[in-house]
This record gives sequence, structure tokens and C-alpha cells, in this order.
Amino acid sequence: MTEVPTAAPAFTTRRASGCPFDPPPEMSRLQEAEPLSRVTLWNGEQAWFVTRHADQVSLLRDERISADNQRPNYPSVSAGNEATRAHNRTFITMDEPEHNEQRKRFTGDFTIKRTQALRVRVERIIDDLLDAMEKAGPPADLVTSFALPLPSLVICELLGVPYEDHGFFQRASSVIIDTRSSVPDALAASQELVEYLGDLVESKAKNPGDDLLSRLAAQYLVTGQSTRDECAKQARLLLVAGHETTANMIALGTCALLQNPEQLAAVRDGSPERVAGAVEELLRYLSITHMGRRRVAAQDIEIGGQTIKAGDAVICANDIANRDPEVFDEPDRLNIDRQARRHLAFGSGPHQCLGQNLARIELQLAYPALLRRLPGLRLARPLEEISFRTDMAVYGVHELPVVW
Repeated sequence: MTEVPTAAPAFTTRRASGCPFDPPPEMSRLQEAEPLSRVTLWNGEQAWFVTRHADQVSLLRDERISADNQRPNYPSVSAGNEATRAHNRTFITMDEPEHNEQRKRFTGDFTIKRTQALRVRVERIIDDLLDAMEKAGPPADLVTSFALPLPSLVICELLGVPYEDHGFFQRASSVIIDTRSSVPDALAASQELVEYLGDLVESKAKNPGDDLLSRLAAQYLVTGQSTRDECAKQARLLLVAGHETTANMIALGTCALLQNPEQLAAVRDGSPERVAGAVEELLRYLSITHMGRRRVAAQDIEIGGQTIKAGDAVICANDIANRDPEVFDEPDRLNIDRQARRHLAFGSGPHQCLGQNLARIELQLAYPALLRRLPGLRLARPLEEISFRTDMAVYGVHELPVVW
């Protein structure tokens, strides 16, 4: 183990007052002062804090860095997160060859071709939700009326999860990713969700449908290649990631566009190609997975003039790297016409986000459809009164009151 310095600053996700779209200033300052430094975690343990874009790409593609969350020193971000590590063991927290073997079970469902085939269905869901918003009339909470139900409906249909259960699984996932959750609450929510999905996979093994969980049950549970518990944990990953991330990108991205009227007009009136570019820029600018890509060094690694010792915890702060001035000019400015595709919002290397193609389609359709249907859309409260999710593993807004 590396000798631990004593003055490492505390790792924080708390933003500066009045700057909800920018990373925490204390963490951003490290990028300029000491790009590869140490931070102190919630439990007093320390981790390497990697802020440069190039260093993160190098590390995340390095076989000597481990994603296995069962390793000692794996950097958890809260007591609840630490307590549920065993429940969170899925392909994104496995190393090769186990990672690739597990991940490839689902890659066919998230290819560009397969997700493009969902466009018409996603457009129909968007139209229905906007119809309901218009019918109910202003004011509305954009999170509960549009941003959250859209990806929830899409991922439920893809997996074969009954949408009528969305109240249950949305509450459970919120507890799991809330860094303020107590250990008993986090454990209970995690176990309830795993049990629910385990029952569902078992049911589909007996009465399969035309959905991903039915295929998972038929190919892996029935054949004995996976246990009920393993299937349930993979299903939980897909369900939670499939709605939490995109929902917060829709709501937070809309909030950011409302603060930048020229950029909003370009998204509202832009061609599909320009909107696609705008989505990449919003992903870079907002970086909602603000807890970083967390790893443990499996061997000594020389990088940035430092030696990360085997067994050291590592946090690749993708939100800070997405503001790296060596890669993005004027990185703190939202500019939908920049070439932002090199962003690390979906990570890099073998663990790059499996669902990124689906997320892109939902975002590319959601923003312009919302802004065209409701051209007078605006916040119902000042930005200073909006409640931002600084204490959640996925950043965003708790609610977004709007009128039009």
C-alpha cells in the first residue's frame, strides 16, 4: 500500500451556490493544481482522484485496474453503498473474463440497430406523455410528468417488467442511490428489489414472453448457467440504470437549456444531426454520474508522474474530466455546436455504458419534442429554488416545476 498523506481534501459532490451545472469547485481546482491527487472518502479512507481526461482514458482501458467491487479498498461513496456492495455485484463490477462473458448476454439487445428499431415506440410514448401534460395544463413537475415515466416505460417494455409496479421500483432505486440512506434502509431496498426481480425471472421461466428477462430466464436460469439471484441482480442493474440516468438527463438538460435560450432554440428548431450533437454536449456538460468511475489497482501503475500501488483505491472523476481544457475549449460553456463526442459521460474502455445507444435515442427525441410541443416552457420557480440531487449517486433535480 502507498503511504497515505494526511491532508487529502474530502471527496465531495456538493456544488457551488448558483452553479448547479458545474462540478464541485473544490474538486475542479484539483485538476489544475494536482491532476492526480488523493481525496478522503466518507469513511476516512483515501483514494487516488484522477481528473485529467487523458489519464482517465488510459486507466479505464488498462487491464491492471480492477472494477471488482468485492476487492478490499474498493471506494464506496456512502455507508449504504458499502453495505450493499454484495447486492451490486453485476457485470459492471467484474473483471475479465467474467465481465465479458456476463456482458455479452445483453449486448445484442442494446446495439445501434436494435435500439433504432425502438424509435417509433419511443416517439409514441413521448407523444402520449406530452398529450397528458397538455391536457392537465400548467403547472407541472417535469420529472414526474415526463422525464421519469419516459425511460421507465421504455426499459419496462424492453425487460418485460410490469410498468404498474413503477412506484415500487422507483422508490427502491431512489433509496439505493441516495448517499444519505441508512444501512438498514439501503439493505432493505436492495434486497426487496432483488427479490421482486428474482420472482419475475422465475415467473418468466415458466411463462416466457417476448422480452429480455424471458430470454435471460430461458437461456441462463432454466439451463442452470445462472442462479435466480444472479439473474435478479443483472435485471436490477438494467432496470435501475435504464431509468435513473436518462430521467435525470432529460430533466437536468431541460433545466440547463432553459437557462440558455439561444441553445434551447437551436435544439428546438435544429436538424436531427444538430440535435444529436447537442445531446453529446449536454452529456459532457452535465455529467450526471458524478461519483466517478471507481476502481482498485490490481498492480502498480505509473501514471502522471505518480505510482498508484496495487491495492490502492481510484476514482476517475468523469465530470471533472469532461471539463478538461486540454480537450474541450471553454469547457465551462454550454455550446451545442462543439464536437463533444470524446466526453466520458458513458465511461471508456471495456466497461463503457452498455445502454448508451438507447439513452441517446431517448434524449435525441425527448428534448426537441418537448420544446416544440410547449414552446413557452419555462421554470415555475427561480433556479435558486430548484432542489438539485447533490446527495444522490446520479445527479439531477428532485423536481422541476414548469409552466408554459
